[in-house]
Amino acid sequence: MMLLENVLATESQLSHWLSVLMEQSVNLGWTLLKALLVFVIGRLVIGLINKLVGQILLKRDIDPSVKSFIGSLVHVVLMILLIVSVVGVLGVQTSSFAALLASAGVAVGMALSGNLSNFAGGLIILVFKPYKVGDFIEAQDVSGTVREIQIFHTVLVTTDNKVIYIPNGSMSSGVVINYSYQTVRRVEWTFGVEYGSDFAHVKRVLDEIIAKDGRILSEPAPPFIAMSQLADSSVNFVVRVWVKSGDYWDVFYDLNRIVYERFNAEGIGFPFPQLTVHQAKD
Repeated sequence: MMLLENVLATESQLSHWLSVLMEQSVNLGWTLLKALLVFVIGRLVIGLINKLVGQILLKRDIDPSVKSFIGSLVHVVLMILLIVSVVGVLGVQTSSFAALLASAGVAVGMALSGNLSNFAGGLIILVFKPYKVGDFIEAQDVSGTVREIQIFHTVLVTTDNKVIYIPNGSMSSGVVINYSYQTVRRVEWTFGVEYGSDFAHVKRVLDEIIAKDGRILSEPAPPFIAMSQLADSSVNFVVRVWVKSGDYWDVFYDLNRIVYERFNAEGIGFPFPQLTVHQAKD
């Protein structure tokens, strides 16, 4: 009789545990199904958002490297939000999970503080646009054409074809001279002539040289020629003209050559340093 009662009790407990196991299995399956649905729908939404961001960036005529930078950043942020959402659906306390992520972020941030500052510098560059790909700039004691704006570095190519990587943190907080930002630039020369040269003659020759160069602009100001200094060994004339930024160096070097040739042809002498020594008589 006791044996029968024990068997019946065991069967009852087994039935109870099976019922509980089935109930938990159903709940777990439903939870997993909800998490899967959230993940699938979230991926679809992320894809749509990424596509929308790509279209917006395309309409704004932004450099391809900048587009990929922003697109990657948006994708990473959305994926982190999706993971947190899926973890919350699975029943994990999101506050604890967020605290864990924050702790890990602090540890990684301390280890990569330099790179994080460069990353922040890259964002500042993208937002305020002190320069863009293709601009000729001078920064951190180097100059060159911007080839690429990466997440952590700005890549410059110098005039002698060297590639220089400059941290974005330094670029965003330091002095940057952008020679390509404006469409026009002013070129300035100082030409020295001998004492005794005729002012009107020198000015007329310079006027003729400038008038024949079609690259020299009349706006935002007409060419300017004036006697600027009576130096120790020369009379200096300053010449200032406006040109398109792309013509700057060609005009600068060409006018140096033309002035040298015309001054020689016109008999206008170039000075050289002279020192007169007077010997005292006994």
